[in-house]
Amino acid sequence: MSGSTTQDGSSRWKRVLLKVSGEALMGDQGYGIHPPTVERIAKEIAAVHETGVEIGLVIGGGNIFRGLSAAAGGMERASADYMGMLATVMNALAMQNALERQGVETRVMSAIPMQAVCEPYIRRKGVRHLEEGRIAIFAAGTGNPFFTTDTAAALRAVEMGCGALLKGTQVDGVYDSDPRKNPDAKRFETVTYQRVLADNLNVMDASAIALARDNGLPVVVFNLHEAGGFASVLSGNGKFTTVNED
Repeated sequence: MSGSTTQDGSSRWKRVLLKVSGEALMGDQGYGIHPPTVERIAKEIAAVHETGVEIGLVIGGGNIFRGLSAAAGGMERASADYMGMLATVMNALAMQNALERQGVETRVMSAIPMQAVCEPYIRRKGVRHLEEGRIAIFAAGTGNPFFTTDTAAALRAVEMGCGALLKGTQVDGVYDSDPRKNPDAKRFETVTYQRVLADNLNVMDASAIALARDNGLPVVVFNLHEAGGFASVLSGNGKFTTVNED
C-alpha cells in the first residue's frame, strides 16, 4: 500500500484524471477494440463515479494505430501522429458508449474539432462537465504531433484541477526493472519525479512527468486489470506506486 488510506473507504481526491492505454481495450486480441473488455473497464469507472468522484479520462490509441511505430517505418512523423490522434477518438467513442450503457452521462471532447461526433475541447466547458457530474473523455491527445497521450493526460489533469493523475497499466506499480521479465524486480511504494526521469523508469514519457512535477500533480500507477483496482487505489488500498516530490 502507498499513500494515505481513508477510514471510510472514500476517495482521497474529489477529482481525478484516469489514463488508460489503447492496448488495454483490445483484451487478449492482438489488435482493435474488444467490447467485453471495454465494458469491464467501464463498469469499474462507473462504480467509482457512483461514489461522487469527478472523473476525466484519456485513452491512448495504440490498439488501432501507433504513430511512433509508423514513423519508424518511414511515414512522416507528424502525419503518423495525427493518425494516432484519430485512433484515440475511436477509442473514446467506444468507451463513451460503454459508460452510457452503465447509466453514466459522458462527453467526448476532442482536441481536433470534429463536431459531427464529439465536442471540441474547451477547458472551461470540460471543467463544467466534471462539476455537473459527467465523465469527460479527452480525445485526440493535445491536438499537436510529437506529444504522446501520456503528456495529454498530464496536461488535461492540470487544466481540470485534478488532485491526481492515475495511470492504469498492466502491472501493479513502478518497478526498478520490468517485472514481467525479471522476477526479482523491486516495486516502489513511492518514487520521486526526479528518480523516474533519471533512471528512465518508463512510468510515462519525460514530458508528462516533468509537467506533473512542475505542477505538483501526483501520478499513481496501478494495475487496471485487477477487479476493483481503480476504487481501491482511490481509497488508498491495494497495490500501487505514487510518483511525487517526497
